[in-house]
Amino acid sequence: MTTTGPRLVSILRQQPYLIASIHTALDDTQMTAFQHDLVERIGRERSRGVVIDVAALDVLDSFGTRTLRTIAEVARLRGAVTVVVGIQPDVAFAMVALGMDTGPLLTALDLEEGLDVLDRLIAPGRSTSRSRTT
Repeated sequence: MTTTGPRLVSILRQQPYLIASIHTALDDTQMTAFQHDLVERIGRERSRGVVIDVAALDVLDSFGTRTLRTIAEVARLRGAVTVVVGIQPDVAFAMVALGMDTGPLLTALDLEEGLDVLDRLIAPGRSTSRSRTT
């Protein structure tokens, strides 16, 4: 995804996972470019899991929701599990009120919980360095 201003998204590698953060609202063309970039990186990096952080978004429309579902399904077909994190409360209320179907899309509260979900699904029984302390 090429931009002339601040980065709209970032995709970082952390061990066998990719962490993709959406920093601002994306139009349909930008969302589609993000989808293609992320799916390409899954193969190139041989990623086993993907976390998509949408915490910066105060709106998630039907196209965005459908694109996230598509990313998750394509990633699954390429051998990676996807977890979407950071859905804001108002966004979640709006999605439910509008009847947006997230299908089997996995979600978690934040990045830490998203990584924990991936650890449990991809390497069951493995202890994680992100274990919570109480």
